Amino acid sequence: MEEDTEDIESLIEDMEYIPGHFHLDLTLNCDPVGPAELRRRDTYLKQESVRAELEAEAGHLQYAVRNLLGLLAFHLDQLDKAEETFRSICNEDPTNLNAWANLGHVYDKLGRELDSGECVDKLSQLMGLEAGKDFQDESRLFAARCLAEQAYVYPYDVELDSEENLRQRLTSTLTLYNRALDYGGELIPKEEKLSWYFKMASIYIRLDDIIKSKMESEYSRHSHYNKGLKLLTETLKTEKTQHKALAWCYVGVMLERKEEFTTVPMSVHDCGYSGSEPLSCYGTAINLASGDAFILNRLAKLFFLLGKHEMATGICNMALNVLPDPELNWQAYCTRAKISMMFYIRDLEKAKQGEGGIADRQNLTKARKDLEKVSAVRPCLRTHLEMAQVFYYMGVDALQESLLVDEGAVNNALVSLSKAQQLEPGATLPDLHVLKGRCLLLKGEAQNAADCFKQALELERPGSTDTTALRCLLQALLVLFTQGDPDPIPAITQLEQWVQIAEERYREDVVKAELRWLYRTHTAEVTELSRTMIMTSRLGLVRRLLQTVQPKPAAKKRPLARFYSVS
Repeated sequence: MEEDTEDIESLIEDMEYIPGHFHLDLTLNCDPVGPAELRRRDTYLKQESVRAELEAEAGHLQYAVRNLLGLLAFHLDQLDKAEETFRSICNEDPTNLNAWANLGHVYDKLGRELDSGECVDKLSQLMGLEAGKDFQDESRLFAARCLAEQAYVYPYDVELDSEENLRQRLTSTLTLYNRALDYGGELIPKEEKLSWYFKMASIYIRLDDIIKSKMESEYSRHSHYNKGLKLLTETLKTEKTQHKALAWCYVGVMLERKEEFTTVPMSVHDCGYSGSEPLSCYGTAINLASGDAFILNRLAKLFFLLGKHEMATGICNMALNVLPDPELNWQAYCTRAKISMMFYIRDLEKAKQGEGGIADRQNLTKARKDLEKVSAVRPCLRTHLEMAQVFYYMGVDALQESLLVDEGAVNNALVSLSKAQQLEPGATLPDLHVLKGRCLLLKGEAQNAADCFKQALELERPGSTDTTALRCLLQALLVLFTQGDPDPIPAITQLEQWVQIAEERYREDVVKAELRWLYRTHTAEVTELSRTMIMTSRLGLVRRLLQTVQPKPAAKKRPLARFYSVS
């Protein structure tokens, strides 16, 4: 056994790859920086989203999804599920290096040394130790698949809030796919290689999104753009309709983006798209998918993520014409409901800014009907949350969310939130508690609302820049103060305490911005609050409020030459 282990380690050093997922440079494989409960929540949500991807993958890449699901199950302490997942892959694909390595890791955790040793022996055999040239060639294909499966994992890592972290993971993905292609070479079956090309192209597109938001040099964008478009063009050679349709959609996206460059990327000409239009590519994608509800749903989701909501709605309608049964085609109803809600919220924001008329509440009715069909056959955390959001907007005024117009709808929202909270990990979602607090504030339950917002704040990941819960909490505590309680001290005490907590969580300028918003939107109430705090000699928060509205001192004038020298 020790000799086999030494042989494997020697081979790994030569081949520069290690089977398995537990050694990968993932946040998931490290101890949580913040509370363990929040890491568990994020991992569970990731597990749910990855499950949805399982039916979208075919061939060997489905084992990449399942290995990832096993990894997530392990980190959720679902060791039996992890073992079952890895063992099932080994049974279906006995040459899967990652599955054997991952299964051995689970056995180590369970203290089953004999079973773990068998996994090491199997790895030794599959990696080509002391084998003839024919098997060594075959082992290179196994290694290529191993690396491609590892590449698949990186974009699904947890806690990728910062663009820099996401960029690192996406870059690691491309590195591993390229190494997989080098290892496998001509041994990789054509369709399998094209599926890797498609994944790589989608990564290049995501990287392009990050680079253009950073205002980096156009040269860097050209490189990613050209590689992505060439890979998509190769993908179009596939015989799989799903990949071909999605690839045409992405080609349309790339052709739209060429207008963002001062010089047209050369790949547009090299790949034969000089006279092509994005809409033509989208039309080709839709025509390829017509008649297949599953592919139409994939296209609708992609168009939704691209912000092409009208087009996504039309494709959802096509999918529902093909397969109207909610039990078999719940995805189309869910996507259409999201779009209806997005239409309403978009128009609502425009109306608040005075840029349009009152938002069409028929969009809320459409979303509710679609979600009711899904809830009847597939009740889940996401559906309950989305239904609660629909009921909330039905219950408030179309322009002023602080005005209650339908208490029954708000009560229905609270019922939906209660159902969501009972499902894992609903109770740990900040958004759930924020929405619950908003509903309770509408019903006049300011203290209960404040408690919900406090819980939402506590559930935010350390380093989060989202101040929604803080803003709602400040507003709720101000309402609690103005409700006319004979003793205003408890409300003031809570305000002082949570402003101090906020200053520990957020940057100083962020907290000042929220206090400034509170003053500007509730000037009379904040003035009365300040007057009461002065009378009770509680001056700390008063000073903070004054600092937020104090005009900035005029900057000293600089010589004109120095002004122009500042870059």
